[in-house]
Amino acid sequence: MYTETEGSRKAIGDVDVLYHDGLYHLFHLVLPNHDFIAHAVSTDAINWRRVNNALFIGDPGSWDDLMLWTMAVSPNPHQPGQWRMFYTGLSRREQGNIQRIGLAVSEDLYHWHKAPVNWRDERGPNDPPAVLRAREIARQQPTSCRHAVFDAESDFPLEAPQEFYESSLNEGRHWISFRDPFYYHEGDRGWLLMAARTKEGPVVRRGCVGVMEETAPGKFAARPCLHHPGLYDDIEVPNLIRIENEYYLIGSLREDAKIRYWHTNQIRQPWRSYYDNVLLAQGNYAARVCRDDRGWLLWNFYSLDDSNRTSRNLMPPPKRLYRTEEGMLRATTFEGLNKWLGERIDTRCVHPLGRGHGRQTCSIDGNNLELACETGFQAYVFDGSIESAKMSAKIDLCGLGKCGLVFRVDPETQDGYYLSLDLLKGMAQLRAWHTGQPASGEKMMQFRTLQGGNWYSDTPGQAEISLVAFGHYLELSVDGRVVLTLADSTFTEGLFGVYLESARMRLYDVDLRKMRGPEQSAHHLVTG
Repeated sequence: MYTETEGSRKAIGDVDVLYHDGLYHLFHLVLPNHDFIAHAVSTDAINWRRVNNALFIGDPGSWDDLMLWTMAVSPNPHQPGQWRMFYTGLSRREQGNIQRIGLAVSEDLYHWHKAPVNWRDERGPNDPPAVLRAREIARQQPTSCRHAVFDAESDFPLEAPQEFYESSLNEGRHWISFRDPFYYHEGDRGWLLMAARTKEGPVVRRGCVGVMEETAPGKFAARPCLHHPGLYDDIEVPNLIRIENEYYLIGSLREDAKIRYWHTNQIRQPWRSYYDNVLLAQGNYAARVCRDDRGWLLWNFYSLDDSNRTSRNLMPPPKRLYRTEEGMLRATTFEGLNKWLGERIDTRCVHPLGRGHGRQTCSIDGNNLELACETGFQAYVFDGSIESAKMSAKIDLCGLGKCGLVFRVDPETQDGYYLSLDLLKGMAQLRAWHTGQPASGEKMMQFRTLQGGNWYSDTPGQAEISLVAFGHYLELSVDGRVVLTLADSTFTEGLFGVYLESARMRLYDVDLRKMRGPEQSAHHLVTG
């Protein structure tokens, strides 16, 4: 996992990842200042090392002299061996109320230069001569990752085309959405996608995926929006990929802080939704895709503070994307986590967490268990306190009672994570349940719902589950699909097991493996 230094006022923001020559390159925003785009590298997509920052806000008077927002890095289709970074910039000229898209280029992914722009510094034409002279001297520096030279023929920075999108501060939200670029190339054509807004309809329902077509190297023509669902204020951080003969459009929505997708079999044909088009559950945001030597990966950032996505953010491990037989897009556990698997726990050593009530049974046959709790609640846990682990099993719930998982549970207080599984309706809810300060009255009972998710099953009452608790990162997969994915630091170690409430269940092929925790400390950026 990747984050900024613990205790710092800074936090990781939107991310973009590119895989090249066996190395993952991460480019990301740094909040709250948005004054540079950071660059980190990794060989395993888990441990990262920061290298020199890629890009900085422009010099005063530049089109991007206030903030830098989301970026996207891709090979230059017109010049092999060169890379392009499309990025969002804000200018002090409009107090950041108009978003534009710029371009930087690199020959090696490490050294970036901003492309020429058709933008003039219009500040202070009546400044005293000495001040005008000082400004001129300051401008006499070589092109760098801060400064873009003037070129009257340049299309950059790109602005929202007025014929198709909100482009004036006098319309819509009085704040121009034209950000989060993503470049898609197929055959001899290329399109630049972005978060934009149509000109008509209810003001907070105009969010769309805008598009401009690259008609010549660095030249872009306005096109009607690629997709307008008619529901959302913005579709942030759009992505477009093709798997087999189907196109998938992925976006993040502020309305519910989820990552969703749409599909079509041909660009410029209507985009359709499946009954379940959620890729990642609530709290995961600003997803980006990259392709490595095994297929597509999905990346995003997650905030430990769900009320404020500008602090305490981290980038969890990626998810592997796959297409189902029905054509639906799904996320599955990143196979790279298997490298952290260690000692196998003997799952024949299982015992009740507490006394319980009523009839209880526990039958063990190798890695198969049959458990029952006819009335009340009982958890059955395996021996030994564990920090990080992966637990998998096939569950067969008998009857109409309740069941779920427990992990990092304290044997005395029974504080820990409680994960309810409704195997009939296909619902999961993760909660942190613990004891507050002594003598604090009602506040002693601390109960937080962390995340919920859904799935569909052809066999209600049965499921194959996999739980990963890897440092702060927590993930649940059901029948191979990631249903919950989040980060939480409430509990760091404890007992692992399952629970029943007026239920009986059979567990098959139970496998509990310790994991080595993430090797990098919270201070890895500075200490190594």
